[in-house]
Amino acid sequence: MLLENEKIQLRAVEPEDLDRLYAWENNPQLWAVGNTRNPYSRFILKQYIIDSDKDIYETHQLRLMMVSKSTGETVGTVDLFDFDIHHSRIALGLFVDPVFQGKGYAKAALHLVEEYVFNFLQLNQLYCHISETNTASRQMFEKEQYEANGILKNWIKTPEGFENIIVFQRFKEYFK
Repeated sequence: MLLENEKIQLRAVEPEDLDRLYAWENNPQLWAVGNTRNPYSRFILKQYIIDSDKDIYETHQLRLMMVSKSTGETVGTVDLFDFDIHHSRIALGLFVDPVFQGKGYAKAALHLVEEYVFNFLQLNQLYCHISETNTASRQMFEKEQYEANGILKNWIKTPEGFENIIVFQRFKEYFK
């Protein structure tokens, strides 16, 4: 299965991604949207890249690099994690570098991920957690017909205080 469309290609992590991952993973401004609380060394990221050849069924996660088809630039990442084979679901994290936001990369990546999750992995559910204050992401998932099925109150701590998270879900039966 080739993970690409007219806008982007999703590909495996390569050694050449080290500098970009190092910059993204070590940017404290981005830590609030994830679960990172400390910087990553180049050594740890090199090990991560070396180990990224393991199967999603073994690691229960997969990171893909988002590459613009028009420029060839790596513009973000897709993370599939918390893969639960028994319950047939997986969590999604989309990251687009702020320099490339607003250009449709996240939406294009979402469509490819859905194809992979629902048609290749044959899973029942794709879900994500989005901060109530992340208006752009919320609007994209709503437009893409994800269901907002719950609020996790005071779920993440930010410098401004605690924020609620909205749980968005898409089910295979609604995927076309």
